[in-house]
Amino acid sequence: MTLAILMLHALLGMLFILAAGFVYVDVLNVSEGNLPRIRCISRLTAVLMWAAFFIGGYWYVVHYGPEKGYILKGPWPFAHDFFMETKEHVVMGLLLLATFLPIAATNDLVGSKTARRLMLWIAALLVLTGVGMEGAGAIISMGAKVALLPH
Repeated sequence: MTLAILMLHALLGMLFILAAGFVYVDVLNVSEGNLPRIRCISRLTAVLMWAAFFIGGYWYVVHYGPEKGYILKGPWPFAHDFFMETKEHVVMGLLLLATFLPIAATNDLVGSKTARRLMLWIAALLVLTGVGMEGAGAIISMGAKVALLPH
């Protein structure tokens, strides 16, 4: 069950990145016709980010303790010391940006170049930071695997 929780966390993170990327592309081609979709996918992006956060947080609190010990004693202690510690702090910025995305989507995206630029910056930051978080998660996972390999 713990693996399913962890995989759901990663899956929600990837869906979050895809949704934010979808918003970015749709805002590049904004019109009255796609405005409802932009607003809907912006809300979905925020929901996916919050869901990934809560599921990952549950797994971290309930199941990560022993894994952290293995990682710290293994050959890749930086997987926790740098990457997990970084994820713990960067996630707060992602939550704020993801929450702000549907709020920014309520602006006049068709008529205001500034509103479009704001949406593009938020979506781009979500995608780029999200990809970095996924990569950090992969390094943490690998840190646990190499720690459990026979030496």
